[in-house]
Amino acid sequence: MRLSLLFVLITVMIDAMGIGLIMPIMPNLIVELQGGSLADAAIWGGILSTAFAVMQFLFSPVLGSLSDALGRRPVLLVSLFVMALDYLVMALAGSLWLLLIGRIVGGITAATHSTAGAYIADISKPSEKAANFGLLGAAFGAGFVLGPLIGGLLGEFGTRAPFYAAAILAGLNFVLGWFVMGETVTEEKRRPFDWRRANPFGAFKAMAGIPGIKSLLWVYFLYSVAIYVYPAIWSYFSAERFGWQPQMIGLSLAIYGISMALVQGWLMRYLVRWFGERRTVVWGQVFDFIAFGILAFITSGNLALALIPISALGAVVQPGLQAIMSKAVEDNQQGELQGVMTAVHALSMIVSPLMMTAVFAQFSDQSTGYYLPGAPFLLALVLMLIGCLVFLRSPILRDMDSKEP
Repeated sequence: MRLSLLFVLITVMIDAMGIGLIMPIMPNLIVELQGGSLADAAIWGGILSTAFAVMQFLFSPVLGSLSDALGRRPVLLVSLFVMALDYLVMALAGSLWLLLIGRIVGGITAATHSTAGAYIADISKPSEKAANFGLLGAAFGAGFVLGPLIGGLLGEFGTRAPFYAAAILAGLNFVLGWFVMGETVTEEKRRPFDWRRANPFGAFKAMAGIPGIKSLLWVYFLYSVAIYVYPAIWSYFSAERFGWQPQMIGLSLAIYGISMALVQGWLMRYLVRWFGERRTVVWGQVFDFIAFGILAFITSGNLALALIPISALGAVVQPGLQAIMSKAVEDNQQGELQGVMTAVHALSMIVSPLMMTAVFAQFSDQSTGYYLPGAPFLLALVLMLIGCLVFLRSPILRDMDSKEP
């Protein structure tokens, strides 16, 4: 069981590494393939991210429901194998259209985050869910640390080198999983696959019928749209505002990843013990307010680096929400729930990159009278505030105050 857990955490970490590996070189790669300015590259970057997210939205409930029916092991292994092949295709892409196809396939293979979340729910007692979901987030953070660092370094050898590295990592993890991955879906938990519940709209309808889940899914959506401002525009924002090169962009993302991993993997279990899940989520949103407000107007790159550990404190929101919702559904619905949550996150990734990169492009034109590259962070602040208000009014939380410290 411990080796299986290690494999699942490594899978999530490598998913994050695959994303982080290519982030520092994406602006240069898009300009290399398409030409044009950095603002034009940001728009294409938004399109690529949106295509990735559309596939996650469509396939996360499918893979989550498949894992409830077939088991977690086959879903994870097949996805990893296809992921390795997909990175090889993107490494060889000679046009933005082939790169776009690669991101479409990549979005499908990355939809396994729902299966990894379902595995964590399978092995966790109710009191352990928040802390263990924090481990999952910490694994993502660890990948986010290594990915940009390696990507920034490999970027010196060309814009294609990070794709080859991602393919190798996915392939090696497939081999590891083949030998160590155990199965947690027993016959008692197994549920027949049903397309009516596996498509995102049917899955949303099923989950929204559980008391209190609908409002929390809205909170999760607003949070995800807001927090995705970082991967959506950070490479472009930091290059425009601070003049950072890929190595510095990679370093800054690595600092955020280290901070996030520490918060979710270590600090999260203590915060839940001290404050309870509800208050932990609220405090995480407060730290996000602070970070967004400062980043909107900041002009110092050194100050931006110093702010990163503070902004990472907001990383407690996601595992806190996951734990609250996971406790509200049955054991044989964990894959479906995680699929819906991943689909909600993917839906936010459809909306956020287009929205955030469009705002960045509009406000980063120095010829206008309203130059403010940090404007997307103000938009993220407003969305986070709305989500916090919805969270505080959620009916599922009405009886939690008396149970929490």
